[in-house]
Amino acid sequence: MKTQYYTATSIDGYLADEGNSLDWLFQFGEVEGMGDLYTQFIKGVGAVAMGSTTYEWIIEHENLSEEPEKWPYDVPAWVFSSRELPTIDGADIRFVQGEVEPVHAEMVETAGGENVWLVGGGELVGQFYDRGLVDEIILSIAPVTLGSGAPLLPRNIAKSPLELVGVQRYGDVFAVLTYET
Repeated sequence: MKTQYYTATSIDGYLADEGNSLDWLFQFGEVEGMGDLYTQFIKGVGAVAMGSTTYEWIIEHENLSEEPEKWPYDVPAWVFSSRELPTIDGADIRFVQGEVEPVHAEMVETAGGENVWLVGGGELVGQFYDRGLVDEIILSIAPVTLGSGAPLLPRNIAKSPLELVGVQRYGDVFAVLTYET
């Protein structure tokens, strides 16, 4: 069982642009092999966590207020927020706030030996990282720079650098780097 941060990023380390848009990422469409990578990854996931901005982006992007059946996860999802957010009919969503350690323990127990996926954003993942709860970071790096926006992981990780354990290339577009913490 691992707690994993699996995400896409620009070369300069942003998850989304200043308007929380992912159009920079979607411009590439389906890149050969990337769908298989995600399919293999998600098979091992037993629980997901995300912040409120990520959750709201999913609701809007998937039009979940009108099509709740498009909720993308078949596993329990924990949404960290200090605000009241809309629910999705039929989805196992647990709204939480506060320290990440007790929530992580609940996620691990619920996942039943499967992995925990930290969907994003970077600040939430940073809170997990600060408490030693991130085992692996998987980055799909797109060949664009954004200059600003939502940072990948707003933390200084220099004294104990991450260990590169995997490198994959997908087409002429993505490099996927896997790091252990």
